[in-house]
Formats: sequence, C-alpha cells, structure tokens
Amino acid sequence: MKDSIMISCRGLSKTYRKGRTTVTPLEALDLDVDQGEFLALMGPSGSGKTTLLNLISGIDSPSSGSLEISGRDISKFSRRQLTEWRAKHVGYIFQLYHLVPILSAFENVELPLLLDNLSRSDRRQRVTAALELVGLADRMHHRPTELSGGQEQRVAIARALVADPDLLVADEPTGDLDRESANRILDLLRELAAKHHKTIVMVTHDPKAAAAAHRTLHLEKGQLVAAPELHA
Repeated sequence: MKDSIMISCRGLSKTYRKGRTTVTPLEALDLDVDQGEFLALMGPSGSGKTTLLNLISGIDSPSSGSLEISGRDISKFSRRQLTEWRAKHVGYIFQLYHLVPILSAFENVELPLLLDNLSRSDRRQRVTAALELVGLADRMHHRPTELSGGQEQRVAIARALVADPDLLVADEPTGDLDRESANRILDLLRELAAKHHKTIVMVTHDPKAAAAAHRTLHLEKGQLVAAPELHA
C-alpha cells in the first residue's frame, strides 16, 4: 500500500439477515482514500453510504473483504480492538450534534477524554485548543440551548477533534443547518484537511456540500457508480 493512501478497501462487503431475506447494503467495493483527502459520498437512501461510513469508522465490521486504515487491516479486529482503535483514531460528526443539553460546550468536548488517563490540566488544555480551532473559545461555558445550530455543530466537531484523531467521518454534517452555517462548517472541514492533514469522509445528499470536498463518489445499491448526469 502506498504511503499516501490512508484507507484501502478491497472486495468490501456487508450482509445481514432481515427475517428470511439476506440484505447486502455493500457489495465487493474497492476504494482508496489518501491521507489528508476530503471525500464526499453521495447516493440515494439505502445505497450503502452510511454502511460504508460505519465500516470505515470501526462502528461495524465487514462480512468479507479487507479494510486497511494506515496499513492496519481493521476488518480482522475483535470488537474490543475496534473500540480501542476507534477511540484513538476516529472522530465522528453527526447530523444532529448529539450534545448533552445539561453540559457546557467545554464539558461536551471533554467527554471523550474522561476515559483516558489524563490529568485535569491536560484535559483543559486539549479541550481549549479544540474549541479555539473551531472558533468557539468564547462560548466554552455556554450550554447547547444558548448556541445556534452552526455553533452546536462546531462544538460537535471540536468533540470529534479533541483526541487528535487521524480520521474524521461525518454523516450529513450540514443537513440540519441553514446555508450560511453550512458553508462555515464546510470551510472548517476543508481547513482541517488542508492545514491539519485530517482525512475526512463525509456522507451527504447535498450537491453543494459535496462540491466542498476534494472528490465525490456515488454509491448505488452498495456499489460505486459513475456520477449521475445533471439535466437543466
């Protein structure tokens, strides 16, 4: 595998049983993603986008094929190994933020660090740095109800960044935002890839959001397909 390639999928498939039916949301997929690349995944509902995101992030395991991240085949990891690997290497950004409403922005960002053996001062330093990176150091003591939707999403991104992961996965990160807030989030993601060398894989239904990425791939029925033609 080339040094510049961070994610390498070969023959990646996922199947599961639903009653008497076998469902295959992802089938024999080959994909390479470079270190520091910002990749957008598009496709209709049920096309396998979120399944692929969950496999890449170690939330789920493939049924067959290989999935190498930074040279390690995580498809062979046990559930415990996946959990430990994910905590160190992956930040997940959700559409609906998943912030704890009774906690401040600082406390929400701090949550992933509470499982690590870090001193209180180390945690404070990391959380402050993450909030500064997303432009919210002056809002660290505000609760989610005191923030705009765009600010809440930036807190969620700071939480995903606080452990300094190599990989960020984002599931419709702008889907619940107005266009101005969405553009700010996309600018931030571009900056994280360009200046901080984070590899970002984003699922979106929004062509404008996808246009912010370095590359856009389309999934349909669990396989990569050519981009659909746009008609006036």
